[in-house]
Amino acid sequence: MQQLLRISRIIDAVNERIGRLTYWLVLLMVLVGVWNVAGRYIGRLIGQNLTSNAFLETQWYIFDLVFLLGAAYALKHNEHVRVDIFYSRWNRKWKALADLFGTLFFLIPFCLMVIYFSWDTILNSWKIWENSPDPGGLPRYPIKSMIIISFGLLILQGISEAIKNFAIFTGKLAPQEEHHDPGL
Repeated sequence: MQQLLRISRIIDAVNERIGRLTYWLVLLMVLVGVWNVAGRYIGRLIGQNLTSNAFLETQWYIFDLVFLLGAAYALKHNEHVRVDIFYSRWNRKWKALADLFGTLFFLIPFCLMVIYFSWDTILNSWKIWENSPDPGGLPRYPIKSMIIISFGLLILQGISEAIKNFAIFTGKLAPQEEHHDPGL
């Protein structure tokens, strides 16, 4: 079990670093958004085009990255929305069992299905070097690839959470130890 918990800590550390990177992406997205708005108005005043479809799509792509890369980070920090009237009343051992069940029978299969059903679309996008249909737009194939990467990270974090929840349920890990961030 200690070896599995070590693997869990490594996965947690990777997703923690990626999640912290997304903080900076949020700032970058806001700055690009401010430029898109300010550039449009300043450009009108001076009679010069200061924005483009590439800047607009850059903002969209950064938002995609924040959402996609932030999913595993949110799972690691138990920040996903739960609507369950029973779960909130359970002790940590039963919560761990419910989370383990949900991870193994819902989260991981769902992630695998998303990867499976998006694989051909992403592969075709790479084959044709898909670009935005808008003039001056960005390539689409790199951002589409992030679907596979993000759901892969979500699967890894699901595995980490399953390990920790199994350890909590079997008494091999105290609930307060579960979010230890050792770094790599």
